[in-house]
Formats: sequence, C-alpha cells, structure tokens
Amino acid sequence: MPSINLLPWRQALRQRRRKEFLIGLGAAVGLAALIALLAHLTVSSMIDSQNRRNDLLKAEIAELDKAIEQILALEEQKARMIARMEVIDTLQASRPEVVKIFDQMVSTLPEGVYLTSVKQSGRKLEFNGVAQSSTRVSAFMRNIDASESLAAPELKVIQTGKDAGPGAQFTLYASLRAPAADEEASGKRNTRVSEARK
Repeated sequence: MPSINLLPWRQALRQRRRKEFLIGLGAAVGLAALIALLAHLTVSSMIDSQNRRNDLLKAEIAELDKAIEQILALEEQKARMIARMEVIDTLQASRPEVVKIFDQMVSTLPEGVYLTSVKQSGRKLEFNGVAQSSTRVSAFMRNIDASESLAAPELKVIQTGKDAGPGAQFTLYASLRAPAADEEASGKRNTRVSEARK
C-alpha cells in the first residue's frame, strides 16, 4: 500500500531555504562589515602615519629655515666685516699719501705761483691759485707731469687782465699716480680680502 506524506514538506523546505539564505546573507553582511572595518582601520593607520611623517618633515623644514636665516645673517655680517676691512686698509694705505702729496706740491710749485685752494675728490686734485704770468702756470704743469706722485695736469681756466688782479688766476686739475709700493700693498690687501671672502 502506498504511503502518502501529508506533512507540508514544501513549506518546510521553503522555510529551511529562507533560513539558509538569511544566514548566508547575515554572514555576507558581517563579513563585508568586518572587511570595511579592517579597511577603515588600515587607511586610518596609514593616514596617521603619513600625518606623523608630514609633521616631522615640517619640523625639519622649520629647523632648516632657521639655519638658512642664520647662514644669511652670517653672510651679511661677513660682507660688512669685509667692507670694513677694505675701508681700514684704504685708510691705512692713504695715510702716508697725504704727506707725499703736500711734499710734491711744495716741490712742484715754481716761484711766482701761489695756491689759494686745493681740493681732492678721489684720485683727482683741483688747484686754484694765482701766478705772476701764464708761463709760470706752464712751468707748474711741467713740474706736475715730472713729479712722482702727480700726473696728467689739465688746465681748466686761466684769467689775466684787470678782473684777475695782478698776475693770472688759474684752475688746474691733476691726478694722483699709484706708486709701485701702493700697488703691491693693494695687491696684498686684495689677496687678504679675497681669502676672507672664502
């Protein structure tokens, strides 16, 4: 005799499949959540690590900027010191030059020529004076050209007549020669300054 199953087996199968589906779905959602959590933790860890590196780099850059500022300040101080050394060396070199210039002026001045003023601007001298005649001014120019310290005489103005008074008023320019000793001292000074710049 055939057996008939009257139990609702299809409904039980459907419920079992639904339960298995829900369990699988829950497991998939849980696994996805776990993966998302792990990914989030990994990314957060990487971001924190990169932020720490960035902070370290910023701190190092700030220290390097301070070091660069100190180096620039030292370079400026060095340039000021070199400029002072050059000024001091120039003053030291020009100390005996003034005496030589006055000595040369006395020795080059012929009789009958009187100086009223002498001006110096750099390596150029301006002589203003009075001479008994224009030939005395010419003699003064020849003496300047033959002197050791003075050179390149150049007559700017010479006035004779009633307005000039007795004799001739003149304005004369001359340049200072650079003697060999001064050139050697200048060479030594430039060597010392270039060594200081290194």
